[in-house]
Amino acid sequence: MAESRSGVSRNTLRLIWIPAVITLAITLVRLLGELKHWPAPWFVASAGGGGAIIGIAWLPIIFGPYFALKLKNRGQGPESNGKAIGFSILGLVVLAFGGFLAFSGGEIQISGKTLIAFIIMLIAAFVPWAGWGSLTKTLVAYAYSARIPVIIVMFFALRGQWGTHYDALPPGYPAGAAFWPKYVELALLPQLMFWIGYTVILASIIGTITAALVRRKKPALSEASS
Repeated sequence: MAESRSGVSRNTLRLIWIPAVITLAITLVRLLGELKHWPAPWFVASAGGGGAIIGIAWLPIIFGPYFALKLKNRGQGPESNGKAIGFSILGLVVLAFGGFLAFSGGEIQISGKTLIAFIIMLIAAFVPWAGWGSLTKTLVAYAYSARIPVIIVMFFALRGQWGTHYDALPPGYPAGAAFWPKYVELALLPQLMFWIGYTVILASIIGTITAALVRRKKPALSEASS
């Protein structure tokens, strides 16, 4: 059993390492671009990133289908495409609910309500597991590989006040706030909970739909070739 789990873990790492390296490279390029004040809309140093083109938030659109098709070709597809898509959409509903609880007040502050909201957003990442477990596991591993480097960058950026979006304070956030509460509120909670849920859910929805469409197209292609 231990060997089986170890083998599965190694397979997951083999599957995510290239996307993880690409994601890390984009993170470092974005950091460099903001430090060098390279132009918008490629690089934006305001709080939240301002929709900069160079960023990792849009990568789940690419890597969701990539992981889904890789797993499907290995014989690790879902038992039911409809069930996989349905649980992915359910995860989106859970993520949206957690986001509403966390951000409805307009400010991120550590409180019981905030912690519950972020936990709900993290739980959302695991909802698609019921529809396609191997894809969800892969996406969770990829999501953490993408976001752990970001929290490391944010630690040093917030400490050194680098003038990037990694250390920019949201409107209304107390300028004199102590480092550790600020780091927890602006880095740890969003990156390790919200962004994990966001990455997994977005990639899961697009990945499951792509895999389902590819499966439907195959018989038509076979008939056309014959």
